[in-house]
Amino acid sequence: MASKYKDKDAGVVLSFSGKWISWTHTAAAYTAFLSALIIGVALHYKKIVQNEWYGFPEEWFPSVSATIGDRYPERSIFMLFIAITSGPRFALVGLWYLLTAKPGRTLPKAIAISGVIRTLTCGGWTYITSTDDHDWHDILMISYIVFTIPWTVGCLVLSPPNAKAIKYRKYLAGSFFGTLVPLVYFFIQHKVHRVAGAYTIYAFFEWSLVLLDVGFDAVTALDFDTFELVVRDVKGASKGVNKSSVPTAVLEKEKERATAGVFAAGFHLSDALDIAADVYHGFVFWSILTSLGVVIWYFPLWHMGISGYEALVMSTVSPALLGIRPLKSLVIKNQRICHLLSLAGLLAYLVKGPEARLFTVGFGVWMGCLSWAATFYSDSVHPAKLEARILAFGAGLLMSSVAKFAWYTNNPIWPIMHAENGGWNGTGLFLAVLAALRFTRRAPLQSGDNGEKSGSALLAALGLGGLMFGLHSLLSDTSTMILWVWDGYPIRGPVSNVHAYHTIAAMTGGLILGVYKPGLVSTWTAFGVGSIGAAVLTLYQEWFGYYGALTLATYLMAVSVPLIGNAAKKRPGLTFGLGLFVYNLLVLFHVWVVAYAFVPGGPLVREHTDWIMVTMMVLIGAGVFDLVSQNASRKKVSAKRRAGSTGHRKYHLGTLGLLNVFFLCANFLRFPTNDYKPYHADEKLFTAGIWTIHFSLDNDMWSSEYRMRDLIKEMEVDVIGLLESDLQRIIMGNRDTTQFLAEDLGMYVDYGPGPNKHTWGAALLSKFPIVNSTHHLLPSPVGELAPAIHATLDMYGTLVDVFVFHSGQEEDPEDRRLQSEYLAKLMGSTNRPSVLLSYLVTRPLEGNYNTYVSETSGMHDVDPTDWDRWCEYILFKGLRRTGYARVSRSTITDTELQVAKFIVPRSEEESHVAWTAGEELRNRRVHEHEIPEGWRFPAMFRDQGVRDHRYHVFDEPRYFG
Repeated sequence: MASKYKDKDAGVVLSFSGKWISWTHTAAAYTAFLSALIIGVALHYKKIVQNEWYGFPEEWFPSVSATIGDRYPERSIFMLFIAITSGPRFALVGLWYLLTAKPGRTLPKAIAISGVIRTLTCGGWTYITSTDDHDWHDILMISYIVFTIPWTVGCLVLSPPNAKAIKYRKYLAGSFFGTLVPLVYFFIQHKVHRVAGAYTIYAFFEWSLVLLDVGFDAVTALDFDTFELVVRDVKGASKGVNKSSVPTAVLEKEKERATAGVFAAGFHLSDALDIAADVYHGFVFWSILTSLGVVIWYFPLWHMGISGYEALVMSTVSPALLGIRPLKSLVIKNQRICHLLSLAGLLAYLVKGPEARLFTVGFGVWMGCLSWAATFYSDSVHPAKLEARILAFGAGLLMSSVAKFAWYTNNPIWPIMHAENGGWNGTGLFLAVLAALRFTRRAPLQSGDNGEKSGSALLAALGLGGLMFGLHSLLSDTSTMILWVWDGYPIRGPVSNVHAYHTIAAMTGGLILGVYKPGLVSTWTAFGVGSIGAAVLTLYQEWFGYYGALTLATYLMAVSVPLIGNAAKKRPGLTFGLGLFVYNLLVLFHVWVVAYAFVPGGPLVREHTDWIMVTMMVLIGAGVFDLVSQNASRKKVSAKRRAGSTGHRKYHLGTLGLLNVFFLCANFLRFPTNDYKPYHADEKLFTAGIWTIHFSLDNDMWSSEYRMRDLIKEMEVDVIGLLESDLQRIIMGNRDTTQFLAEDLGMYVDYGPGPNKHTWGAALLSKFPIVNSTHHLLPSPVGELAPAIHATLDMYGTLVDVFVFHSGQEEDPEDRRLQSEYLAKLMGSTNRPSVLLSYLVTRPLEGNYNTYVSETSGMHDVDPTDWDRWCEYILFKGLRRTGYARVSRSTITDTELQVAKFIVPRSEEESHVAWTAGEELRNRRVHEHEIPEGWRFPAMFRDQGVRDHRYHVFDEPRYFG
């Protein structure tokens, strides 16, 4: 059509309104999806409503993925129109940039880049279906959703002064993000709980997202009518001219309200990089600090008692040096050197010897604590700068928890990690150097006395000590508090790989609350709420206990802002030196309650986690007392200072948002499938094993999950009991090996008694669904607690009971006698086929052995002729045992892997024989060639085996006929 502008350049033969770009994009996109839906329903209705659990009529509406996925012709038609959509789509992104770009503004460029990447990832998940490559389809789909967030928020922030467009964008964006909540809920109902019809409801929300997503971009038609192509600004909107009847100030206020005012002060790339470096440096500090306990734990673990290396837990008290004025001045003036030296904790992975690696990490922690204390103190004269540092410190902890979730509770830059077990140490170190250099690029704001006289440095130190312990012991891993409230099957509470985001959300919300409402979180009312949360977490299980955990997580993160800020303004040698010393005492207290049998004075605090929680809250209360006792005038002055310089907050909020998005992406990828299959289902056979995993640290101080995974997989173990598996304490890194093993091997998991039950851990992994499980703490009047799991598994339609048990120490014979009687009665209480996977501490055919293998229990030894046993035993009843093997440990742990093969009775006759067979018939040995191939153990572990794993003791498996 001809231009309506008479002064248009000569030679232009075509011009049209920019709004047609938007309408073309909208029409092509809607046609692509709706045509695929109509054709799919018409030609393949029952096939596309079918999912992994249900089909028609339980499920009656297809998901987007099923509709556009694999079937001809709808997939081809969809791809055709999506290809047509791509041209207008790129033009739409380009026009939006031209409309919003202003000299000196960086945000429009960033939004344009996110729009281009979003378009490319859309093409990725469209043309690579889940059938083609499931992983890449999911990665590209998640990436598309991630880049939709900055695109949507950016479009809102950069909207021209057009009241109607702003209104529609607000409604559509709010609806889009609001729809994500029920979408995830019904996906969980379908995927985890297998609720019939849930996927249909999920599909409606999924289609709603498509309609809202395209509709949001369609709103650009209201803005693009300002353009005529050849691209000419015909209304002046790109110059900021307001053509609407609503004043510009009102519209700007509306946009600011819609985006919480986060971008009101503008966007500067340099400032964003500063905040990113600060947060990453905080992440590095928490990574080094949380690694110290793990490398210390290696030594008492191998010494079976105090080794002397535990003294390095005091590496954190280095800020006490700031009490010496010349040293304080020296450290503050040389913060860059001190922060860089703290990175020795990351370099430690290159040190092969355990002792040298421990001292390297200890040095890193020493310098890290000294450096951060000096930084807090030197920046305390500038409230906004101090707040930014505290936010970086808290966000660094959040980033550490997010990274640990993505790496199955290991931190990828810990010194127990390397390339062979999933570590990213080199990459992490490189980024850490860059972050430290940027973190320290500005000169310190002060090096002398900051003039702070009010309040008590002693109370501030006590509060800081309690706070640091709470943050480290409860929030450095998202699964810690979930395992505190874990109580077995059927699941009645949160689980780590589904609900851990609740912890991240609480931590994020708490940190934001502490920044925006420091006066509120510093009150006795807030302290009371936090104390109630701590009590509920300590005293209750399941969801109610977890609600207490979330309350406490929110409070700890919130109160960290005023507590650290208060400590920074006083004498750093006292507040941080004494504070971290108190933190160390709590760390030792935290170990003593479970290691009481091995440490001096241990019995005095035996099993008193409740005392620890009370002590922690009392110490935090001391810090709160100091806060509330500050005079009102100081609060007013601080409030005034803060109000004038909060530009850093938008970058911190953006960082927190990105960390939350990254966590949700990892959460999506880790979502359980719950469709696990045993290795030999056709034979109705299962392989059971028992392994003491030595807290997942191998002989050379490397995390051993990958090596354990390989052996369990190659031995085709369907059900395994893991002992010494509870790692959810500071000294063990707040880890959970069972998450990685269960998800990688495709197994259900029962963690066993939680970390607040004061045992060394007993866990169960199973290829078969766990119908029910209960946890037991067996009598232990003198020695360590003996944990047990009694689980009922659905094996090929037959209920089979599995017991996992760790007996007490050799030094406590009365404990072991009482435990043998308890467990024998427990095993005898079931008339179902049963297996015991255990650590008994007895010789075959002697002493307590005859209680475990008795008429009371009804259990039989897997091989009564195997005389060379002391710790690990496998017992059974009501099953046909076909094989038994002992596999050497290599350097993974200090104990071998024992495995046995069993046939689940397939008829009443087979069941009768399994229950009534005499000892001679039951223990009749046969040669390997006499049994079916599917019943045999893998041949790869014969002779020299692989990776130093081989059949040992007998040098081959034993088979029974």
